[in-house]
Amino acid sequence: MPKRIRIWALTALVFTLLLAACAQPATPAPTQPAAPTQAAEPAKKPFRVGLVTDVGKIDDKSFNQGTWEGVQKAVKELGVEAKYIETQDPNDYMKNIAQFADAGYDVIVTVGFALGEATREAAQKYPNVKFIGVDQFQESTIPNVAGLIFEEDKAGFMAGALAALMSKTGKIGAVLGTDAVPPVWRFGEGYRAGAKYVRPDVEVLVVYHNDVGLDKTFTDPEWGKSTALSLVDKGVDVIFGAGGKTGNGALIACAETKKCLAIGVDVDQYYTVPEARSVLLTSAMKDLTEGTFNLIKAAYEGKWQGGNVIGPVRLAPFHDLESQVPQEVRQKLAEIEKGLQDGTIKTNVPPAKPQ
Repeated sequence: MPKRIRIWALTALVFTLLLAACAQPATPAPTQPAAPTQAAEPAKKPFRVGLVTDVGKIDDKSFNQGTWEGVQKAVKELGVEAKYIETQDPNDYMKNIAQFADAGYDVIVTVGFALGEATREAAQKYPNVKFIGVDQFQESTIPNVAGLIFEEDKAGFMAGALAALMSKTGKIGAVLGTDAVPPVWRFGEGYRAGAKYVRPDVEVLVVYHNDVGLDKTFTDPEWGKSTALSLVDKGVDVIFGAGGKTGNGALIACAETKKCLAIGVDVDQYYTVPEARSVLLTSAMKDLTEGTFNLIKAAYEGKWQGGNVIGPVRLAPFHDLESQVPQEVRQKLAEIEKGLQDGTIKTNVPPAKPQ
């Protein structure tokens, strides 16, 4: 083997042996203790709102529906969770409220004057729950009860004034739920007072549905319709329907006969009773949706205060009948609304029907 090749081979062998000698297993890096696992924050408890109706239904297109829409607004804008229970029997008021309270709901809305006693009783039993009693005047303050009340006599007064000013026969009427419920009575007597205020000679026929139990008085559209038709036969040409589905029956009667103008109640019934739009003059509104939402929001934000909260009342727009309402009528209504607000005009309707 040539000398040069032997030298090259020897060099390669030495180099290989040196590499093998130097190669040592890598020393493992010291193990670092694992960082302590941070406990996950507990899931935030959802804010829940329950609503209990009176014997009227949630889709009554009036009182219950307007209140439920306030709850739904809280669902949309505040992210709360909500459910409702429709009461079938007045004896179930407390049981239905307790379903939500025992389940840990944060706010319970009870709809209607008739639930007042059960609401106050539940509030004392469940002091950590906030209760909104719609149409429930609080004679004394319970810290976790807010009574959402309205001046129905003022809304009725404006509706009665409009009816009297628009009547061509000089006869107007009202088809109402029972006058045993103070808000209904204040609507009716306010209507009568407003009509007489602008037109002392007007004939006002107010009919209350008092010949049935409370479970029927607001859910009887057939009676509402037949009563309205009997008023039309007597020459009445404007009818105020107030009393859940019972009042709705009166509005529909006006639309079907086309012999009378109609005035709705509680919400803008142009949207909730579309079959009456062609004759619907206005609605005597209680802002149930906004009033309910504002109280839920106060509870949600920790700004709750118990006691009575007065919600706003007003007349709804004239909508399709806009062109039929003369300017002088609009001006008179504006004067009346201002007078009712500043106290220069009084309805003289007491808080409840005298016994």
